[in-house]
Amino acid sequence: MTASTLLDAHLANLAAALLPYRQCEELLARWGETLARRLADGGRLLVAGNGGSAAEAQHLTAELVGKLRDDRQPLSAIALHAETSAMTAIGNDYGYDEVFARQVRAHGREHDILLLLSTSGTSPNLLTAAQAGRDTGLRCWALTGPTPNPLADLCDDVLAVPSPDSQVVQELHLVSSHLLCEYVDQALPLVQGLPRMTPPAPRRLGFADRFGLDGRALAATGSHTKGHGANGRGPNGPAGNGHGPNGRGPNGHGSNGHGSNGRGVDGTAS
Repeated sequence: MTASTLLDAHLANLAAALLPYRQCEELLARWGETLARRLADGGRLLVAGNGGSAAEAQHLTAELVGKLRDDRQPLSAIALHAETSAMTAIGNDYGYDEVFARQVRAHGREHDILLLLSTSGTSPNLLTAAQAGRDTGLRCWALTGPTPNPLADLCDDVLAVPSPDSQVVQELHLVSSHLLCEYVDQALPLVQGLPRMTPPAPRRLGFADRFGLDGRALAATGSHTKGHGANGRGPNGPAGNGHGPNGRGPNGHGSNGHGSNGRGVDGTAS
């Protein structure tokens, strides 16, 4: 394959993913406002990924702790994979699947936000981290490739890039990180000084599903078919995806296929 053919093929794959990506504006704007509220309220963003996704996650925290364009106060964001001593110690003592989950339990506080990046959505250490986030009371978001995938199923909200090309997926994840920072900066002046409150309940929005690229269609409202109800994960728990009327209690999920102790590490990856 010639260089020009490689370039043409890559740009064709990117162009194919760009049109449906335009439908992500609502999701990214909502994420930006939710994150701005949590950070202005003294909360924290935890992010993690493997390989190229780790680099992109760290890029996001750099923009928040530093700045994107205009100067503002630093915002609390931690890339868990950048804690190399903690990662290697945890991996050595507890196994690689725990390298992020143990840090989530250490640093995460109720209503903080955990953002996990994965092109496949199947990495065991990210699945374990998502479960730890849920158990700790964090709001869990994911940037993934095509759905369905186990990580998307574990998280409250997912932005799923439908491209089969993992490079295109990562490239649009980077665009998403920049846009998320833009929306945070836009929302900060509006949320600062407001009474402290719990962030609004999420609505799952996967643009891959909107276009039927994974065999599933979104409801007319734009919510993911396996999304949460109007009350989100609040006192009444998620609606419409198999959870019981009391939501996630101390013993995990109800009749949606999870065991009495919730989703374990060995039941999440495919």
